[in-house]
Amino acid sequence: MAWRRPEKRRVRAIRDRLRTLYGRPINEPHGHPIAELVRTVLSQNTSDSNRDVAYRRLRERFPTWEEVRDAPVEELIDAIRPGGLANTKAPRIKAILERLGDHPDLDWLAGAPRQPAIEFLTSLPGVGRKTAACVLMFAFDRPEIPVDTHVHRVGGRLGLLPEGASFDQAHDEILRVVDPRDAYELHINLIRHGRAVCRPRPRCPECELRRMCPYWRRSGMQAT
Repeated sequence: MAWRRPEKRRVRAIRDRLRTLYGRPINEPHGHPIAELVRTVLSQNTSDSNRDVAYRRLRERFPTWEEVRDAPVEELIDAIRPGGLANTKAPRIKAILERLGDHPDLDWLAGAPRQPAIEFLTSLPGVGRKTAACVLMFAFDRPEIPVDTHVHRVGGRLGLLPEGASFDQAHDEILRVVDPRDAYELHINLIRHGRAVCRPRPRCPECELRRMCPYWRRSGMQAT
């Protein structure tokens, strides 16, 4: 059956069921876009705890972004080594900060139109749509839904995304069906559900969303 964009009321029903399961998370934007950008780069292909250790070590050794930018790449690699892939991430962080000029600043993103903001961020070395969305959402509470593997998997199974959608397509599509006021909540709760129940090998029989899930209906497990 061809995918059809879900109605707003169906999306709200999914939101409400997830809210019952996981609560209603509230975003507390921190207003530090460069910090969010660097943290998101450090988060690639590692755990949150490893990312946090790497970020803390980086800022302890180099307290300002100018110092990070001007540091020898070997010293950056050593600082962020606990985060994994340091040989890739350190040159990327350095290149990003070099692109931001003599006095690195992204505060202007708070009031910039959405498309130019995304285009600028994704023009930076190694920055994709997910990272750009994280910066806008976590730093400024702008309505974005960063599509990671959990959001992509769970959103696809629930019919919020077309089957086989690329990650870039998913970023655009999910924003078409989700109320901007619900963007942060859906992002967090889809991740929570993906970690707890809707895993790569899903626990459909114990899922509280299964009766509204096209994936569950297609699997035939409802007949068992």
